[in-house]
Amino acid sequence: MALIAAASAGFRHALELGSNWALALILVGIPVYGYLKGVKVYEAFVEGAKEGFQVAVRIIPFLVAILAAVGAFRAAGAMDALGRLLGPVTGPLGLPPEVLPMAIVRPLSGGGSLGILGSILAAPGLGPDSYAGRLASVLQGSTETTFYVLSVYCGAAGIVRYRHALAAGLCADASGLVASVAIARLLWG
Repeated sequence: MALIAAASAGFRHALELGSNWALALILVGIPVYGYLKGVKVYEAFVEGAKEGFQVAVRIIPFLVAILAAVGAFRAAGAMDALGRLLGPVTGPLGLPPEVLPMAIVRPLSGGGSLGILGSILAAPGLGPDSYAGRLASVLQGSTETTFYVLSVYCGAAGIVRYRHALAAGLCADASGLVASVAIARLLWG
């Protein structure tokens, strides 16, 4: 047993050392490669940073709008009411009422869904080893913040007609939800 623990610790140390060297290689290698190719690396970096700052300034109104809408929806109690209303239907399908608010908020806000995940994992009687905790964790990694992504990136690019992207994103979110429930039921059901 001690041999396995020592091997595991050695493996973790080797992985950590390898990841540190890989990061250092990337941080040094990319500028060196650019310099060897004749690129003015510092000037290119400064220009990219300037463009990134301009994009950040352009997307702030979209971020504020979506976060305010999610906050108002949760603060008004609409999220809990919707969970109580749909819980009897979704519970037998493998989506407990405790996870339902997260499934609803996830397409809107990553931070909001992470907060709900934290409350599920910290709730007495649930926790990380419960079915709800495991399902919520799988769901967090299996779906995307569709409305957030569309509002931020399409807003920054000036795209106002993104109905097909919205439909595709919501279909992907629904597929992620169904797959999360199926996998969680299969593994921990």
